[in-house]
Amino acid sequence: MMKKKMVSLAGLVIAVFLLFSCKEERKEIKENDTDVLAYHLEPVDIRHVKLTDSFWLPIIERVQQKTIDYALNKVEEEGRLDNFLIAGGQMEGDVKGAMPFDDTDVYKIIEGASYSLISAPNDTLSTALDSLISIIQTGQEKDGYLTTWRTIDPAKPPASWVKVNEGKRWEYLAMSHELYNAGHLYEAAAAHYRATGKENFLNIALKNADLMVKTFGDQEGQIHAVPGHQIIETGLIKLYSITENKDYLKLARYFLDNRGNPDHHELFGEYSQDHEPVTQQDEVVGHAVRAVYMYAGMTDIAALQQDSAYYKAVTSLWENMVNKKMYITGGIGAKHEGEAFGENYELPNLTAYNETCAAIGDVYWNHRLHNITGEVKYFDVIERTLYNGLISGLSLDGQKFFYPNALESDGTYEFNQGACTRKDWFDCSCCPTNVIRFIPSIPGLIYSKSESAIYVDLYASNTADIEFQDQVIQISQKTAYPWNGMVEIAVEPQKPAEFELKLRVPGWARNEVLPGNLYQYSSKMEEMPEVMVNGKKMTAEIVDGYLVMDRKWEESTTIVLDFPMQVREVLADDKVEDDRGKVSLEYGPIVYAVEEVDNKDNFEQLQITPQTNFSVQFEKDLLQGVNTLKFDDFKAIPYYSWSNRGIGKMKVWLKNNSKDRT
Repeated sequence: MMKKKMVSLAGLVIAVFLLFSCKEERKEIKENDTDVLAYHLEPVDIRHVKLTDSFWLPIIERVQQKTIDYALNKVEEEGRLDNFLIAGGQMEGDVKGAMPFDDTDVYKIIEGASYSLISAPNDTLSTALDSLISIIQTGQEKDGYLTTWRTIDPAKPPASWVKVNEGKRWEYLAMSHELYNAGHLYEAAAAHYRATGKENFLNIALKNADLMVKTFGDQEGQIHAVPGHQIIETGLIKLYSITENKDYLKLARYFLDNRGNPDHHELFGEYSQDHEPVTQQDEVVGHAVRAVYMYAGMTDIAALQQDSAYYKAVTSLWENMVNKKMYITGGIGAKHEGEAFGENYELPNLTAYNETCAAIGDVYWNHRLHNITGEVKYFDVIERTLYNGLISGLSLDGQKFFYPNALESDGTYEFNQGACTRKDWFDCSCCPTNVIRFIPSIPGLIYSKSESAIYVDLYASNTADIEFQDQVIQISQKTAYPWNGMVEIAVEPQKPAEFELKLRVPGWARNEVLPGNLYQYSSKMEEMPEVMVNGKKMTAEIVDGYLVMDRKWEESTTIVLDFPMQVREVLADDKVEDDRGKVSLEYGPIVYAVEEVDNKDNFEQLQITPQTNFSVQFEKDLLQGVNTLKFDDFKAIPYYSWSNRGIGKMKVWLKNNSKDRT
C-alpha cells in the first residue's frame, strides 16, 4: 500500500466537490464575505444513478461499445502505445505521431472507460485497462517524468512549433505540453482509482506529481514557470482530493497565481491567458480550451480556499462569455486562428470554430460554478451545450467526429480539422478522446444535493439512490425529454424526512434563451409549467428558476411536470453581424438546422415569413429518432445530428423576412 494518506473509496465518490461543505445554503455570495465561498452542493455520483433514458443511454452505450474500441485501435495504429514502449526501452524506433500531447489520447480513453466501469462493470474492459496502464508505466522515467516524445529524443519534437535548444526538460513550456500531459494523466488516474479502487495508475500519477512539486515553485533551485496549456491545475486538485497532500493544491495555485506575472517568467500572452494576472482578467480571450480549463481550476481555488478575488474573476469572465461570446448552440471559440475566442460579438457562422473540447471544458466549469451557488443559470448553459454544441462532435455511428462545430456549411469550406464533414480521425485527436472521457460521466450531472435540499438539474429517465440525511432517498424519472416536456418523478424515502426538492425549470421554459441578453425569443411563451402531485394539480411557483417543493416526505410521492413546448424563434443581439436579419429555431432544449439533403430544391430560398406555420413530428426512422420541424416546403432537424448523411449545405440562422417577427 502507498504511504500517502488515502481517503475511502466512498469518499472519492464526491471527488473534488465534497472537499468542503457549509452548514447552510447561501443564495447570495458577496465579494468580501469569504466564509460563504465553498462547494455547497455535491453532485450525485454516477455510481448511484442508473440511466434508462431513450436519448442519453444510446449515446453513452455508443461510446462504451463502439467509440472506445475504435479510438484504441486508432491510437495503436498511430503509435501512441509504441511511444511508451520506445521511451521505456522495450522497443526501438523514433517517436510516432504528430503532436507533443499524443500521450493524452491514451489517458483520456482510460478516463472515459473508467467512468464506463462505474456505470457498467466489465471485467474484460478492466483487464484491458490494466494492460494499457502497464504500457504507460514502461514509459515513465525513474524520477516520475512522463512525456514520451521528449524521453525518446528530446532534440526532435513531433511538431515543428515545439522549439528546442538543448533538449532539456521544461525548456519550452509554452507549447511543449509537458504539463498538459501531466494534467490529463492525473485526471485519468483519479477516475480510474475512483472506478476500480486499484492504485496501479494512481501511483504513476502521484510519482509524476511529486516530481512537479519538487521541480516548480519559488524555492531556491526550483523552476519559475507556468503551463502553456492549462489542465494540470484541476488534475493536481483531484490528486489532492484523494491523498490530502496539500503540496498538490499549493502547486495548482502557484501555477494560477503566477500567470500574467512578468517578474516571474516571460509571458505567453493572450493565447494562453498569460497576459495579466488571473484575478484581473474579465474578458475571455485566447485559446478557448485552455481558457475554460483554467477557469475551472480558478473556480476550484475560489471554493476550496475561499478566495473572493478568484471568485470575482471567474464570475466576471463568465458574464463576458455568455453575454458576448457564446453561440446559440452553447459553443465557444469563434476563430480558427488560435482556436480562440473572438472579439465581443464576433460570432461568424460559416467559419465558427466551436471546438468540441471547448464545449466539454465549459460544462466542467459551469458545473463547478453551480456547485458553489446552486444558481439555475449555470445549468441552463450546461443543458444548451449538452444537447447541441457538444454531442454534435460525435457522429451517430460513434466513429466519426467534428473538431470544429460550425453553424453553417456551404458544402465545400474546409480547414485542417474539417468543417462541412465529419472525419474518422485527426492528427490532433484531442476532441474524439475528450468525447470519450466526458460522455460516460453525463449521469453525474443529473442530480445535486446540499444539506437541506435535493436538486433535479437535468431531465432523463433514470433511477437514483441518493444518500441524504442519514438515509437513502430514491428518485426516479420517466420522460421522453427532449422530444416532449412531460416528466414523471417518483420520490421514495426510506423513512419520513423534511427537505426541499428543487426541480429546475429549463431556461427555454422560462423564456430565457441563455442567461444574459445576447439572445432573445421573438415572442413570449405564455403557457407555464404544470405540476401534479399524486394526481392533484398544484400551483407551480417558480423561485429563482426552480419549482421548490418543501415538505415532509413520508411515502412514495409521484410528481408529474409538464413543460410546454412550442417552436421558438430566436433573435441575436444586433451587434452580432452574422445574425442580423435572421432567426434560429428551437423546440424545447434543441436548436434546429436546415440541411440541404432535406431541402434539395429550395435550400437557397429558405426564409421565415409572417405566414410561416410550424409543425412538429417525431420521425423514429430518421437520424435514430428525432423531432423534425416542418414549415412551408422546408424541413429542419436537430443541429447535433447534421452531417450524418453525407456532405452538404446547412444553416442554423435563417433569413427573417418579417418585421412582425422581430
